Amino acid sequence: MSEIMEHWLEKRANLSPNELAIEMPNHTSITFKQLRDRARTFARKLVTCGVREGDHVALYVNNSVEMVVVIHAISYIGAVAVLINTRLSKTEIAYQLTDARVSMLVTSDQLYEQGTDIETAIPVYCFKDIEQQSAANIDLKQEVSLDDLFTIIYTSGTTGFPKGVKHTYGNHWWSAVSSALNIGLDHDDKWLASLPLFHVGGLSILMKSVIYGMPVYLLEKFDVDVVHKAIVQEGVTMVSVVSILLDRLIERLADGFYPETFRCMLLGGGPAPQVLLQKAKNKGIPVFQTYGMTETSSQIVTLSPTYALDKLGSAGKALFPAQLKIMKEHRVADEFEVGEITVKGPMVTDGYFANEEANEKAFHNDWLSTGDLGYLDDEGFLYVMDRRKDLIISGGENVYPAEIESVLAGIPGVKEAGVVGIEDDTWGQVPVGFVVKTSVDLDEDAILHSCSDQLAKYKIPKQIYFVDALPRNASNKLVRHKLLEWIER
Repeated sequence: MSEIMEHWLEKRANLSPNELAIEMPNHTSITFKQLRDRARTFARKLVTCGVREGDHVALYVNNSVEMVVVIHAISYIGAVAVLINTRLSKTEIAYQLTDARVSMLVTSDQLYEQGTDIETAIPVYCFKDIEQQSAANIDLKQEVSLDDLFTIIYTSGTTGFPKGVKHTYGNHWWSAVSSALNIGLDHDDKWLASLPLFHVGGLSILMKSVIYGMPVYLLEKFDVDVVHKAIVQEGVTMVSVVSILLDRLIERLADGFYPETFRCMLLGGGPAPQVLLQKAKNKGIPVFQTYGMTETSSQIVTLSPTYALDKLGSAGKALFPAQLKIMKEHRVADEFEVGEITVKGPMVTDGYFANEEANEKAFHNDWLSTGDLGYLDDEGFLYVMDRRKDLIISGGENVYPAEIESVLAGIPGVKEAGVVGIEDDTWGQVPVGFVVKTSVDLDEDAILHSCSDQLAKYKIPKQIYFVDALPRNASNKLVRHKLLEWIER
């Protein structure tokens, strides 16, 4: 039998009506009661626009108070929020809207024109359109079932086709509880959110906000000066970052130090370099390294600052309600033996939306095969060897070579293509492409221009190498590490 709880925002508005829910650098602020009232009104206007319980509503919106409002509004109807990465191309977005069986696309006022330009038959509404509607006189949800689907967020697959990760209310609840059991809670906590709310890392902060009764200091995007000021002057106690952002913050800090009240720099996006961790330690910055993915509703393994240098390169241990094991050839791997990272827990998705093939491949007796390689040491600390085979992590964004290769192969004059990631001082990694062409007139500019119409900017190769043939093994599979060797020659 499913567990039933009072609607989270309803409960929080009752417990902490006048406490701040959202703050922004422009001095915009909103209490939990104000957030509840706005979300309920917006929900009734969405119903007037045609949204019904169980409908999938896509959000094409950047970080804003309005985005927070509409996410909660959707939950009051019992609909499902499909969060769209605003950096994607029109082609990529159209695929997700179709795959997720979306019945309405909601955009910010600023993105309405781009939203209407997406090739889709579904209605498109911006915030202004919805606000002008009359509020339907209906009963809104007063309770949530932890088994009910709340959000869908797409993550790229190794085949190049994105998969819709389903998150129930229970997944979000246990993610928040797990984080609290690890990091703890403080009455004065304020979590800065500069990560996009359409990513699970950003969305999880919103869930923590209503569950903890904690204010979120919300930024439209990361700005090193704004984040620095928020920590030093605005009472921010926790920030979620990737390595490149932490490096910028340390550089901005210069000879200074953060207040003692700042207690958590949650670091994701891959293992951190030793030099960066040492710099953070020298500045007294409490870095919590973490491992997680969209499928785990944010972090599922975390390394506390106590072990940051003693366990250099480790992602830590599984959070309290989670389980972790390394599998090698259908058996549990020994200590220090590299195998596939598999996880289990109430924060782990129960599957991908309308994708049984992917579900059968990824899930085994409730254990999720992450596709990542790693090992556990003799004290149970996880070390991630490959954050998924061939995955490129560029500025904290996951980029799959197969997805880019599919686009390259569709360009007239391209016979075949291979993509790998190379090191980059700014972004950590960037993709580069290798192309076998059939047209002598095809050049790099033409290829990159074609990519810009189909791929997000961070996925576009930074360089194209023209080659006579691609390296393949006896099974005719592309051998990507050979491409890297070509670059290093």
